[in-house]
Amino acid sequence: MATIDDVREIALALPGVEERTGGHTGEPAWRLKSGQIAWVRGPTGADVRSLEALGRSWPDGPVLGVRVGSLEEKEALLAAEPGWLFSIPHFDGYPGLLVRLAAIESDRLAEIIADAWLVRAPARVAKEWLAEQGLE
Repeated sequence: MATIDDVREIALALPGVEERTGGHTGEPAWRLKSGQIAWVRGPTGADVRSLEALGRSWPDGPVLGVRVGSLEEKEALLAAEPGWLFSIPHFDGYPGLLVRLAAIESDRLAEIIADAWLVRAPARVAKEWLAEQGLE
């Protein structure tokens, strides 16, 4: 089980990531200058209604939104890891996923956040970070 503190620790360890709070929810989000990589996401009334229409409900516990590289990647991740990843109609056509923090292990969460960071990170910085991690 992962927590918001785990998200904070993982995200802020990545080069250039800043935490901001505010927006319409006042919840924390983690971003680079080029955009958000992860954000705490609670349900809106429209989310609840659209999920109910589909026979689904918003999960208990904290939920994290994360950026993914493409719609194809999103679909592949949803198919491979339905236990902790999900989407909602509001995210249709958007390269982002929702993560049930109560259902995911911290190591897998770190991979998902790093992948979101790689989508937004400058190419040179990403290349250097991958090399440092032995992933290049």
